[in-house]
This record gives sequence, structure tokens and C-alpha cells, in this order.
Amino acid sequence: MKLIIATIKPFKLEEVREALTEAGVRGMMVTEIKGFGSQSGHTEIYRGAEYAVNFVPKIKLEIVVSAAMADQVVETITSTAKTGKIGDGKIFVLDVEQAIRVRTGETNDDAL
Repeated sequence: MKLIIATIKPFKLEEVREALTEAGVRGMMVTEIKGFGSQSGHTEIYRGAEYAVNFVPKIKLEIVVSAAMADQVVETITSTAKTGKIGDGKIFVLDVEQAIRVRTGETNDDAL
């Protein structure tokens, strides 16, 4: 099993969710986060005063899928979330040792 952690732009969330559902993803966790990467934030003007916004709003997706499905999920996120502009996000793929469904006690792929 693989844990896929993706950071994307907030306005892309619904489009990515729909594409992942069509690809067969049965669940995901979504968190609103703030961070920075290459873009290192930006400046904005509020009531005539310029100030720095050091952290940019992002959405973090966490998805656990079978190892066989991981490449397809990564490709789906990449193609759907891409705008071609700085700040499109990142994707990390990690190994998952064990998964357990609390309600039934099912484990690993059966728990997904």
C-alpha cells in the first residue's frame, strides 16, 4: 500500500476530487494548510499598506491506495491540479506498513 500526500491550489480541490473518484479512489483526507515553496510568499496591499504574506493557502490531500494503483493516482492528481504556474504543489509517495478499518477489524487492502 502507498500513502500519497499532495499539496494543491485550493480552487483545484473539487476538480481533483472528481477525477480521483472516477479513477476509483474510495476515500481521502483533506486539510486546509498554509506553506511556501519556491514562490516564498508574496506581498499584498491592505488599506493602503503593503505587507508580506509569507505563507500561501494550500490544500493537503492524503490518500492510501494499493501499490498497483499509486502511479495512476499520482498521474491523475498531476494532470488535474496542474495550471502551469508557480505554486501548483507537490506530491509525495510513501510506503504504508499496515492499515486497519476500526469498525470491522479488516486489515491492509481489505481495509481500504
